[in-house]
Amino acid sequence: MSDLSAFGFVLPHWFYWGWLAVMPLLMMAWDKWASGHGVQAMDKNAEANEKLQQIEAEMSKKIDWDYQNGFTRVVDWISEKSGVFAAFWTVNAVVFYFFEVVMRYIFNMPTIWVHEASFLLFGMQYLLTGAFAMLHGAHVRVDVVYNLLPVRGRVGMDIFTSMFFFMFCIALIITSWTFFADAYAMDERTMETWGIQYWPVKAMMLLGAVMITLAGVSKLIKDIALFVKLGREQHA
Repeated sequence: MSDLSAFGFVLPHWFYWGWLAVMPLLMMAWDKWASGHGVQAMDKNAEANEKLQQIEAEMSKKIDWDYQNGFTRVVDWISEKSGVFAAFWTVNAVVFYFFEVVMRYIFNMPTIWVHEASFLLFGMQYLLTGAFAMLHGAHVRVDVVYNLLPVRGRVGMDIFTSMFFFMFCIALIITSWTFFADAYAMDERTMETWGIQYWPVKAMMLLGAVMITLAGVSKLIKDIALFVKLGREQHA
């Protein structure tokens, strides 16, 4: 990195990447510890949310659990945790922009790194949460015909359309690998003054592509098992 002493405090590159790797793990560990020791505020809203989560968990178990195996459980666990991991990054963006506002409007010393650090953060967050969205059925879907089908028809539609999903995933993995390999080989950096490394962002693109592919495989396995199960019940 070039001499940036004239710009005031500049977040070091190594600290940025290290903090993004460690901070969500610390927050997840703290959240687990707080839950176990009753530190959470159990107000009415929290109790209502907990009941809602229990209901959703029971529905999910009823729908999916009987059709899972060891592979799908591991993949679903990774998909769930990856979403929680990336969600905690949002806290950093709030802190970054608060720091920028204070420095810009109170001390008249605008930063050169906050905006870049934040949009890179949001980009990586978007790339890593695809598997989480897949697990919870949050991706956009055209439901005009889908909602008119019976349950087994919907599952069959999901199985049929999965081939288009996997075509997209394969293309995304190949493209992401090319982007990452080229960026790493040339030590690609952003064009702004901060000049932070760009290849970790493209590594997150590759990781996100692999995770959403695994999440899709997990869903396909459960859909096939459910499709067979429903067919047997219809002919019983």
